[in-house]
Amino acid sequence: MKKIILTTESGADLPEFLSKKHNIHVVPMHVIMDGQDYLDGHLPVQDIFNFYDRTKKIPSTAATNTHEYQEFFKKIRTEFPDHTIVHIGYTSKASVSYQNALTAAKDFEDIYLIDTLNVTGGLTAVIMYAVALLEEEPEMDPVHLLEKIEAKVPKARLAFVPGSLDFLRAGGRVSNMAYLGGALLKIKPCIELVEGKLVSTKKYRGNMSKVAESLLLDYLQQYDIDRQQIYFIYSIGLSETIKERIDDIARKKGFENSLWIEAGAMISSHSGPGGFGIAGIEV
Repeated sequence: MKKIILTTESGADLPEFLSKKHNIHVVPMHVIMDGQDYLDGHLPVQDIFNFYDRTKKIPSTAATNTHEYQEFFKKIRTEFPDHTIVHIGYTSKASVSYQNALTAAKDFEDIYLIDTLNVTGGLTAVIMYAVALLEEEPEMDPVHLLEKIEAKVPKARLAFVPGSLDFLRAGGRVSNMAYLGGALLKIKPCIELVEGKLVSTKKYRGNMSKVAESLLLDYLQQYDIDRQQIYFIYSIGLSETIKERIDDIARKKGFENSLWIEAGAMISSHSGPGGFGIAGIEV
């Protein structure tokens, strides 16, 4: 039985120490700013926020294209000729990246792909579930691995609130009227992944400290998340005091492990600074 090597996109925000530890290969997506195309992961997130402060515009983002996937898979196949590739992909409902990966994979054998219908920490949660399965059974058949992952995809839950409405307004995701009303009332929308699509599900009022705590408590009441692991996503600007409070709540709620994930350029281009999110997998 061939060994399995896992791949994903940069939109997973998979921490580098995890990708190195588990030999997970990450293909970059794209951020376009000031007419220049940057590879996600090679552009400091602060540059995006500085760009917005200067222009009041947000960068655009783009999927990994088919040619890039072909080169990506070819490089892995050359370095690991005796491995089967299992690609754990960014939601097809928000990007053409997964479709491009499918097209590229037709040129190769022993490549399996799965659409996680998730992004950032939710995608990382699925990847790390696959890692745990392979640690338990290194010689697992790839078809069996996909079946197990597919069973967990509907149970991977992601919710987050942006630090402000500025980036949502700049990206056309809220109207000026809604922005003004939200800003005056200090309202922050909760964004969740529903069947792979980003959907605003509820609204919170108050400062981020209050909102983050409310989001976590609501999330844990709504979803029966596996207590072995929970993931917290943050964008630059979220205070350390909030992080400490969130960690304290997680411990009191019985979570054995929590991991903070910094939102990369791809995700931060849409969410802005100071955002907070939660991801995990239901039992």
